[in-house]
Amino acid sequence: MKKYLILFSLALLACTGIWAQKKVSILGDSYSTFKGYVTPDKNLVWYPANQNDVTKVEQTWWRQFLNNYGYVLEVNNSYSGSTICNTGYQKEDYSDRSFITRMNNLGNPDIILIFGATNDSWAGAPIGEYKYDSWTREELYSFRPALAYLLNGLQYLYPNASVYYLLNSELKGSINESVYTVCNHYDVPVVTLYDIDKQRGHPSIAGMKAISEQLHKFIEKEAEQKELKALKSEMRDIKVQLEEIKRLIQTNK
Repeated sequence: MKKYLILFSLALLACTGIWAQKKVSILGDSYSTFKGYVTPDKNLVWYPANQNDVTKVEQTWWRQFLNNYGYVLEVNNSYSGSTICNTGYQKEDYSDRSFITRMNNLGNPDIILIFGATNDSWAGAPIGEYKYDSWTREELYSFRPALAYLLNGLQYLYPNASVYYLLNSELKGSINESVYTVCNHYDVPVVTLYDIDKQRGHPSIAGMKAISEQLHKFIEKEAEQKELKALKSEMRDIKVQLEEIKRLIQTNK
């Protein structure tokens, strides 16, 4: 009986490991805020707000994504009005709230979701030049070098986490191009959002639902592609091994 209990316990532990929920951290702006649900709690929030029908945290894109698809929240470090780079509205210094400043406080996630650049686009932050190392303080006040600095930093700080970039709809072409270029350099997948319903420039209930669904569909498709790629690699290895066996048989005849 004792033997069976030990085997059952080991099986239970194995299953727990296999089915453990993945922890998600969010680095975002107003689109990802909700009063009482951001870390640190001093971060400015936008939701809930007048003239927008999102009134419950369960209606936010990130809460729907977590609840509907089996993830758990590690940290939601979102800050309303924040920019990727250190330049904000009216060219003010946003180094106290920028994405590159807050990236150090995301806990210990399995997945990191970056949802930013909207305010860089709206505020007309300097676009800058593409640069992938040796950034100066001054360069981090421009979008392109700051985004590169951000992705480089996240991959260094959280080497075991999968990073995804959510790209809002209706942004400037220069911002979109920059996101694709820099994310491609760091091999960070970009979730290009589309047809996001908005009220006062921010996702409505319908918009939030669309973000959650589009994100899930993207991650699911990427996982399938990775599995297919791994399977093809295994098949190639098997083919090589079979060819080697065939050669050895021919040699020993």
